[in-house]
Amino acid sequence: MPVELYHLIAFLISVTVVLWTIPDVKTVALRLGIVDKPNARKIHKAPVARVGGVSIFAGTIIALLIVWRLGGFAAIPIEQHGEIWGLILGSILFFCIGFADDILSLSPFSRLFMQIVVATMSWSMGVRIDFLSVPFNELIHTDVLSLPITVIWLVGMANAINWIDGVDGLAAGVSGIAAVVMLIVTLFMKQPTAALVAAALAGSALGFLRYNFNPAQIFMGDGGAYFMGFTLAGVGVIGLVKATAVTAVLLPYLILAVPILDMSAVILSRISKGKSPFIADKSHLHHWLLNAGISQRLTVLFIYALTLWVGSLALGFSNIPSGWGYAIAATALLGYIGWQVYRNRQIQIERTKDLSNHKSKVNSK
Repeated sequence: MPVELYHLIAFLISVTVVLWTIPDVKTVALRLGIVDKPNARKIHKAPVARVGGVSIFAGTIIALLIVWRLGGFAAIPIEQHGEIWGLILGSILFFCIGFADDILSLSPFSRLFMQIVVATMSWSMGVRIDFLSVPFNELIHTDVLSLPITVIWLVGMANAINWIDGVDGLAAGVSGIAAVVMLIVTLFMKQPTAALVAAALAGSALGFLRYNFNPAQIFMGDGGAYFMGFTLAGVGVIGLVKATAVTAVLLPYLILAVPILDMSAVILSRISKGKSPFIADKSHLHHWLLNAGISQRLTVLFIYALTLWVGSLALGFSNIPSGWGYAIAATALLGYIGWQVYRNRQIQIERTKDLSNHKSKVNSK
């Protein structure tokens, strides 16, 4: 069977499992009261089931198990067995941490401690960042810094995806786009094993949008967000960062630039205000756009376009055929949606002025 066919099978199976299981997961969650209740920081107005990550997790793992039974992992070199198991086992445990938080509301420090332990275990099994790229220089070997750098990357990305999960469809869409780009790049880089994981995750994330796009019928919860964030970070490590090419090492950070930069900006903003970086607030990019009067859907589409744009740049830098053509098309799409955001903002400003003038006239009478 052609290698690419296994990736298509993984994608289709994960989509099917997600679409098939979400209605039942939603029903059970509502009956048990496992819901995300509205509050001053959240956007939704009614309780929403918050364990949709169960379907994302099930879709990805079932797809990988079926592809494994079909022989899709048969060509994995013996030296790569540890790292693929480190990735899969780590993603399962990250899901368990998030799911436990969805049910029991764990403290931030207990979650962080468990995440560090799991990431360290994955590192010991071969999911390691062995090289870093220094601007205007060649690759440098991480040596003894491999463990802390890898842990920061794996734990950081899991939390970055969780942090952007504040608007209907945002985390699932960003993760789905990033997974598709990673699928393409890892296939081009001749890393079919990492590509299989990316294909399964892409199917689960994009299938979940059927029920998670605005207005969302179900949320993925911390379980889904941690699972997707860790898996994306792990695919980047075993599929790209292990290469000894400067371009390949940089690609995961470029593909996931949107959640990375959003998380970094939020942490700096909170620290500058004397707040704990672990206490949630409304300083994310999507909050800025919503506060500017941009609709939920346009906000999400703009951030999708940003993610697709940086992903297309990764395709270009990978020297994939027509990669820079895709980058130009993505730039045009980002420009168009950016223009729509600007127009929408100007309309909101005009409406605010008109309302203010109307109130002034009424008060003068």
